[in-house]
Order: sequence, then C-alpha cells, then structure tokens
Amino acid sequence: MNPQLFLAFLLVSISLACTPGVDWAYSISAGLRQRSFIPAVAGLCSGYVIHTLLMVVGLAALLAGVPGLLGWLTIAGAAYLLWLGFVTLRSWRGASFSAEAAVVNPRNQFRTFLQGMGTSGINPKGLLFFVALVPQFVSPEATLPVPVQSGLLGLTFVILAGLVYTGVALTSRKLLATRPGAARVVTLASGIIMMGLGTVLLVEQLLPLMVHA
Repeated sequence: MNPQLFLAFLLVSISLACTPGVDWAYSISAGLRQRSFIPAVAGLCSGYVIHTLLMVVGLAALLAGVPGLLGWLTIAGAAYLLWLGFVTLRSWRGASFSAEAAVVNPRNQFRTFLQGMGTSGINPKGLLFFVALVPQFVSPEATLPVPVQSGLLGLTFVILAGLVYTGVALTSRKLLATRPGAARVVTLASGIIMMGLGTVLLVEQLLPLMVHA
C-alpha cells in the first residue's frame, strides 16, 4: 500500500469522523441515556463494517450504479432518521445519566446496538463515501491486491470512527452528567439534528418525483 496515499486517507478519515453529524448525535444521545455507550458505538462501527464488506466484494459500486436503488435507500434511511430523532426528542425532558439509577438490560443494549448499526448502515452517504472516496486511495501498483487494500482502508476508517465516537460519548457524559439542564438541551439538539437530516434527505428524493408527476 502506498504510504503517501495511506497518510492522506488517514487525514481525510479523521476529518470526516470529527465532523458533527447524525453519528455524533447518536453517540451523544447514547452517552447521556445509556449506562454503557459501547453498544451504540459498536453498532455505528458495525454499519461501516457492512459498507466495507460490500465495497470489497464490489456490491457497493453495483448498488450505486443501479438506477433508482440509491434513491430508495436514501428514503429508507431518511425515514429511519426521522423515527430515531422522534424517539430522542420524546425523551429529552428526562435526559440525564445516573450511574446509580441505570440498569443494565441486555435487551436494551442489543436494541441500542441495532439502532447504531442502522444509523450508519442505512445512511446512503456512508455508502457513497466507500464507493467514491476510498477507491481514490487504492494503488493498483501496490503489492497487495485491490480488494485487500480496500478492506484495510475501510477497517482503518471504522477504527478511527470508533475512537472518535467513543470520545464524543465519553465527553458528553463527563461534561453533562452533572448538568441536567445542559443534558436536556444537547439531547434536544441531537433529536433535531436527526430529524433535520432525515427531512432534508427525504425532500431531496421526493421533490423531483413531485415535480415530474
């Protein structure tokens, strides 16, 4: 693998992972509402692992090239974000963290994991990242086969994203655990971000259909 390309990919990946968005919103929400935010972060990373696997086997490019399919995936992802944002907004008044009051429930942890996986896995922009951006950092002249290089780059992004999201969740807990008012505001903002992004994605897909109808 080309060292210069890999370094450039690291810089781009860190920049993208550090850009606030729906993944940040979900990480913050999990940091405030869950006793352990690890299932949420693991779910987010699992979604990107799925994207990596699709990219390695070539399905990601195929899906992106099928007319209309990406649009329907975007609509599904938008609907999911709207629902997740609604759930977050519904709980914002009681947003706080109490280590004493929190109860570890394996079923809730698994649900948190699945929600995280859905947040990143159904996000069409994540699919486009792996389809359009990652191949630019693959070197055909390298000794490693292209699929192996693609997989390593994808997993590198997963690791970096996991570290960033862990930091985001941990920071939100440390800073806001003793500030219930601020925790409610951040939870409210997280829900609004999720619903806002979901609305934008939905409008982007449905507006052309309404215009041509």
